[in-house]
Amino acid sequence: MITSPHVSEQAVLAALREAFGAVSPTDDPTDVPTDSAAPGRFVVDLPGGGDVIHFPAVLPAAGVYAVKVSPYLPRPAGPAVVTAWTMLVSLSTGQPVALLDASDLTVERTAATTVLAADLLLPPDARSAAVIGYGRVGRAHARYLRQVRPGMTVRAVSRKRPEQVDDGVRAVATLQEAVAGADLVMLCTSAAEDVLDPRTLEPGTVVTSLSTNAPGAREIPSAAVPELDVYVDAHTSLEVATELVQATASGWDSASVRGDLAGLVTGSAPRPSGDRPVYFRSVGLGIEDAAVAWAACRSNDNDTTEEQSR
Repeated sequence: MITSPHVSEQAVLAALREAFGAVSPTDDPTDVPTDSAAPGRFVVDLPGGGDVIHFPAVLPAAGVYAVKVSPYLPRPAGPAVVTAWTMLVSLSTGQPVALLDASDLTVERTAATTVLAADLLLPPDARSAAVIGYGRVGRAHARYLRQVRPGMTVRAVSRKRPEQVDDGVRAVATLQEAVAGADLVMLCTSAAEDVLDPRTLEPGTVVTSLSTNAPGAREIPSAAVPELDVYVDAHTSLEVATELVQATASGWDSASVRGDLAGLVTGSAPRPSGDRPVYFRSVGLGIEDAAVAWAACRSNDNDTTEEQSR
């Protein structure tokens, strides 16, 4: 059991690249990917409110099956209880390999997934980024962006102006000031309503969005989706992401999605057209949890080996 797992940003990014790079494409390029290595997520509703989300995945190269279990438990008074635990099971023995407290790891994999996709979607000369929502997750996004694009300037805005920002980040007062001229806009809120309409941005601007526990979570209007170059973490996310589900119900053809993260990592997904804003939507996948948990296990093993050798 690892109750305080730690893994470096470089190791997280490398683990995600390796995991998504190992996802095999279909033989027929006209087929919609099945995402067998990223089978989505499954929700069990609880009596009286709340739910438990399960994130399964297989890491064939590591020889492990993984499942992250994340309960969301509302309380009559005070904030809801949200926890996350990832278990790794050996594919050769069927026995548990590790159980990890995944609360911090979830923040890491969420930010790293966004930044990995953004790095692959942005042109080499991208210079500026905006972080909308500079809480724990937003700060992690800025931190990972500095790993892959250290030369980019970062502006951050939140409902409550942050009293302190990390190195390389400048706090601004308004959303408009944050996104003005930005090559990358990372939405990191817990909103269940529109935060930004990407159609107001210049063609080629990359906008990223993520999911939270908020019912019906979305950060852009569904009406904007048909006018964007859309990418997803996996095609299964089309059945989960609120604005994509709503856009499909209104007649948007989800087959127009330009690619997923596996395709971006392997180079099989087409580049953005340059004619429209670019939208990357992630909902959180078991393959991300599995990859980062496995990296944390290896990091823990290395730390233990070094300590024993002293």
